[in-house]
Amino acid sequence: MDSFAALKAFVATVEAGGFASAGRQMGVATSSVTRQVDALEHHLGTRLLNRSTRRVTLTGAGESYYEHAVRLLADLESANLEVSEAEGPPRGQLRVSLPVAFGQLHIAPGLQAFHERYPGITLDLVLSDDVADLVEQRLDLAIRLGGVDSPHVVARRMAPHRRLLCASPDYLRRHGVPGSPADLAHHACLTFAYARGSRLWHFSGPSEECVHVSGPIRANNSQVLREAALNGMGLILMASWLLGEDIEAGRLQVVLPQWKAGLDNEDGGVHALYLPNRRNSKKVRAFIDFFVERFGDPPYWDHSSP
Repeated sequence: MDSFAALKAFVATVEAGGFASAGRQMGVATSSVTRQVDALEHHLGTRLLNRSTRRVTLTGAGESYYEHAVRLLADLESANLEVSEAEGPPRGQLRVSLPVAFGQLHIAPGLQAFHERYPGITLDLVLSDDVADLVEQRLDLAIRLGGVDSPHVVARRMAPHRRLLCASPDYLRRHGVPGSPADLAHHACLTFAYARGSRLWHFSGPSEECVHVSGPIRANNSQVLREAALNGMGLILMASWLLGEDIEAGRLQVVLPQWKAGLDNEDGGVHALYLPNRRNSKKVRAFIDFFVERFGDPPYWDHSSP
């Protein structure tokens, strides 16, 4: 029995939820995955998986063994990376998770220049607004917006993540410019469908204020809300990286610039997250350093913002 091949088949089966799905992910026949896992269970003398016609689940012994297997495979991958990248420039595949809008606006335009600087790196980009699981999704790196609260990952701040209160000049002409956060209770506010706090906007400045807002649109897509704001439908509280070009072009106007606005009291940022076993990866470091340099300090999208 090839122990490492059996471990990989077992872990893939658990994470994919079945032998067929694991086989598709690994590019091998379902029967091959099944044989590997069966051989592993026979070698250990215990059942690791409960099998049914629809799915497989871990037994008690399987749960414990799965945790050890994941760590062992991660350590092996880390050792392989460190040895393979010891000499020469960064090379190999780099799997990166990106928020959809941020990836489209600020990562995609830099990909050609990144490839020219690091031709040996092949990028596998996963665009999703879901919180990425670095282990389960086999990610080398994830870009996350806002605060980071995970003791099991390394987080490097790449840029600030400021939220700005904006509206179109047309909306402000028709409805007036709010003079204080309290005035927002009487304005149309376009809110993002966050898991929490989307209708409670926080402001700090001359004082600390929280305002419950409402408006004609609530959506879980920032580009939809941006388009509604551009069309004069209301005020929007969004990141400066999303609105910077519109502010510079005069399509949107910053409101209450003397106040720091947000959805909570946490200071956020654009963070690069990776597992501790990627700490010495040249590929990871190259990607982060390249885009930190490209963004600038302050980032280019904040050049026209107050």
